[in-house]
Amino acid sequence: MHTQIVILAAGMGSRLGRTLPKPLTELNDGRTIMRQQFDNIEHAFGNAANVTIVVGYKLEHIIEAFPMASFVYNEEYDQTNTSKSLMRALQASQSGGVLWMNGDVVFDPAILDRALSYIARDQSFVTVNTAKVSDEEVKYTTTAEGYIKELSKTVKGGLGEAVGINFISSRDKAVLLHHLQRVGDQDYFERGLELAIEQNGALVEPMDVSDLYAVEIDFAEDLERANFFV
Repeated sequence: MHTQIVILAAGMGSRLGRTLPKPLTELNDGRTIMRQQFDNIEHAFGNAANVTIVVGYKLEHIIEAFPMASFVYNEEYDQTNTSKSLMRALQASQSGGVLWMNGDVVFDPAILDRALSYIARDQSFVTVNTAKVSDEEVKYTTTAEGYIKELSKTVKGGLGEAVGINFISSRDKAVLLHHLQRVGDQDYFERGLELAIEQNGALVEPMDVSDLYAVEIDFAEDLERANFFV
């Protein structure tokens, strides 16, 4: 299986207060956040994965650390959010679906094992955790058929949180790209997904990983929690 994988790593990550890009933050086991992601990708996909990193802030450090990857540059990294980084990655992608993740997520390698069946049937999905629903996180609701209906930080009555690992199918990629081009510079990529669902009927499944760990590193306490797992 030839899988296109994107890591969004253009942001400045200022909330964590580090001088290097946040994905290069070192974990207790000696690996960086992004190294752990690459190890997880290799675990699930072997050499069949084509990894593209969207870079921006201090990009030379990431390029030096992962020379085997392809790179897409978000030259407006200090003025835009993840919607525009993902937009650039999809524009540069080849035909077929794309798996993408935020560059600051430390996660159980079993999450990508679980994703394999969705990718094999070319089914768009959003990875979710139903164990907690925090106000400041991206939340979701579903339709009667079980597909994602709403997906944003402002969702009321959310069923869980989005984890930051997602897949867009070959049939849904063009409409997602269309909406990513239209949304505001400060919008997250989830807004593009929500519009593709709402306006084009894209069918996006929630992939529940509540039994596995996945920690998005924004603050020092997140890093401490991630280090507990690795």
